[in-house]
Amino acid sequence: MTFLEIHDVHKSYGEHEVLRGVSLEVAKHEVVCLIGASGSGKSTLLRCINALEPIQSGEIRVAGDVVSGLGVDVNRLRRNVGMVFQSYNLFPHMSVLRNVTLAPVRVGGRSRAEAEEQALALLDRVGMKDKAGAYPDALSGGQQQRVAIVRALASDPQVLLLDEITAALDPELVGDVLAIVRELAQDGLTMLLATHEMGFARDVASQVCFLHEGRILERGTPAQIFEDPQEDRTRQFLARVLASGRL
Repeated sequence: MTFLEIHDVHKSYGEHEVLRGVSLEVAKHEVVCLIGASGSGKSTLLRCINALEPIQSGEIRVAGDVVSGLGVDVNRLRRNVGMVFQSYNLFPHMSVLRNVTLAPVRVGGRSRAEAEEQALALLDRVGMKDKAGAYPDALSGGQQQRVAIVRALASDPQVLLLDEITAALDPELVGDVLAIVRELAQDGLTMLLATHEMGFARDVASQVCFLHEGRILERGTPAQIFEDPQEDRTRQFLARVLASGRL
């Protein structure tokens, strides 16, 4: 069943067109990885899906509901679509527990007791329950990113967007964060993620999309993309990644 539908989406900043007619379908329980060079449009596409950026034309649907254009219920959208950012985006003046429970209470209408019970269970799952009372500046980058993932999960989203979530981490912390995402994939959570971690994409993705200059130039299974790419630009990109040791 198609769960996320992106049809002919265009996005520009002034005269600069970042997305040039992107179309993509993501089925329920699929994990789709977006790969490509910096500036290819991966992060912008994710931000458009979550209504953080307006699109100029095209249409985005989640579970059949149009979530692009005027009149979109943003609160409803973000209850269904969680997002984890590269830079964590935790509120520095709030404890870990407050960061995680804020949206379920204010947007989801849950009681504080119910939200805190769920938050503590999620924090325990990622090894962060003992940090519930800590503030973000007392946490390492990897710990902050684990909290950010929990915060996104706390609203019980139907689909999770992840934007280069390991890019700001020290190399030794990357594995811990990716292990959590791998577990979520095994649990069947629908995910769309932009990543430079090619080995991870090859292991967990059901579909890989290579973006180049605002278009999906090639898509297929991990085996198709990484072992037998059809487009010259895909081959060139993967050759550079291989030379850097990230594949």
